[in-house]
Amino acid sequence: MHLVTKAAMGLALIALAACNNPSKNGANGVVDPGGAFGDGAISQGSINDPNSPAYFSATVGDTVHFVVDQSTLTDEARSILSGQAQWLNAHQNYAAIVEGHADEQGTREYNLALGARRASAVQEYLISQGVSGARLRTVSYGKERPLAVCSSEECYSKNRRAVTVISLGAGS
Repeated sequence: MHLVTKAAMGLALIALAACNNPSKNGANGVVDPGGAFGDGAISQGSINDPNSPAYFSATVGDTVHFVVDQSTLTDEARSILSGQAQWLNAHQNYAAIVEGHADEQGTREYNLALGARRASAVQEYLISQGVSGARLRTVSYGKERPLAVCSSEECYSKNRRAVTVISLGAGS
């Protein structure tokens, strides 16, 4: 086999290994045994419908990025989160889970703690903008769910993020 073919097969296997199994973890890969944050089986709706989760993700923005080893919100992140807060305040029937992520540098434990700090920073900002804390939860995936598997700074920066996942849930 050629080296390129082996590399392509290896990347394909890594990509498949990172895939979610909804039957194992529930919708969107989130386990919610109490059901307080909905069953996740909602339609994402149209990107053109301002009341839909698809609109929230694509237009408002569901992801903010962080600097290396930091959980401090950038000006750009605060701008995105202000839009998230406005949307969430206008759509009281939705709850959110804030997922904290890190790049693959460092230990698993360090990155889980960093992801938790990032998710908490987002949660605290949303609460400061009027979103009820009862509608927000956080989870850290550390380096376990990278968007890209890589070894370059450009790629690492994509994995340093917090993602706000919307679901039908408890109102405020």
